[in-house]
Amino acid sequence: MSYPNNPYPQQPGYGQQPYPQPTPGYPQQQPYGQSNPGYQQQPYGQSNPGYPQQPYGQSAPGYPQQPAYGAPQPGYGAPQPGYPAPGAPGGYAPHGPQAPLADWGSRAGAYLVDGLIFGLPASLLYIIASVAGTEDITCSTTTGRCTGGGMSGVGVVFMLLAFVIGFAGLLFLVYKEGTTGQTPGKKMLGIRLVGEATGQPIGFGMAFVRKICHAADSFACYIGWLWPLWDEKRQTFADKIMKTVVVKG
Repeated sequence: MSYPNNPYPQQPGYGQQPYPQPTPGYPQQQPYGQSNPGYQQQPYGQSNPGYPQQPYGQSAPGYPQQPAYGAPQPGYGAPQPGYPAPGAPGGYAPHGPQAPLADWGSRAGAYLVDGLIFGLPASLLYIIASVAGTEDITCSTTTGRCTGGGMSGVGVVFMLLAFVIGFAGLLFLVYKEGTTGQTPGKKMLGIRLVGEATGQPIGFGMAFVRKICHAADSFACYIGWLWPLWDEKRQTFADKIMKTVVVKG
């Protein structure tokens, strides 16, 4: 029932929502699901205007190209894209000896040369001390006793010289072999001693211990000295103990 002179507006009934009326001065709101005029809706998967669309799997300009999903990856140890290869300018230096292994003849020749340089003078002095530095033997018929035959003062001097030259020569060979990998004989034959894992000289201390380990090569009829003839790495027993190899160059 309505009253013609009712000063109050009619309120909606219970459970009814008032229909929204547009506010003066504001654009009318569009129903849900419809876009506003002037705004162009882009289809799904397309980029906005003004931005270059990048294909899937391609990197942005200025960055190295990445392999596509599912493509075979480089093997272990292979250089990665964008990095210098081993041995190239700016690349890393690989470990281990790069030169081929030295043969048994070169090693034996180097020992012979070193022995002639340092062992021969010491041997000559020892021979002089044994022959010329020995006193004559004199025997008495009355007492039946013999005297002399010992080493004279000259013999003692020559014997000491032989020992000093031999020991100093040994230390010199160990020093050169440990710091540079080459004794005079090895340098003449074009070979050098290096560590099996590093490819670098092993140092004076390790080279000295290696000389002591050569005692193992002398056991069982000196078989260790001949072991490089058939060994895969051409190592003596001392080389295997100290993990060293002799290479060319």
